[in-house]
Amino acid sequence: MSDTPAAPQAPLVDAETAGRAVAAGALFVDVRSDAGRAAAGDLPQAVVVAKTQVAEKFALGSDTALAELTGKDQEIVVICGSPAGSGPVTAELLAAGFTDVVQVDGGFPAWKAAGLTVGEPAQT
Repeated sequence: MSDTPAAPQAPLVDAETAGRAVAAGALFVDVRSDAGRAAAGDLPQAVVVAKTQVAEKFALGSDTALAELTGKDQEIVVICGSPAGSGPVTAELLAAGFTDVVQVDGGFPAWKAAGLTVGEPAQT
């Protein structure tokens, strides 16, 4: 057994709660793959961040940080295809000192099922 504590996980919130937070100005971060967004539809109100670029995109004050990023206490809503994808991202943000981070319970499918705004899938 390891004595290493598990990384903190951001709370799961239902899609409706997440939608209200985004409407009120929370930074909405879509960490789905390009293929996932193309197949299911995009989220026009979200900024897209590759899971491999979280550290650089959330490095406050750096040249690589998201322009929308205002501080470690900024409200951030992370969405993926499922919490299995958003969980590691939110854990990374919490470990980096961000204090107001949540993930969408059920991910993109729950967001879409709640009738919240989504773009059309890419035509193939």
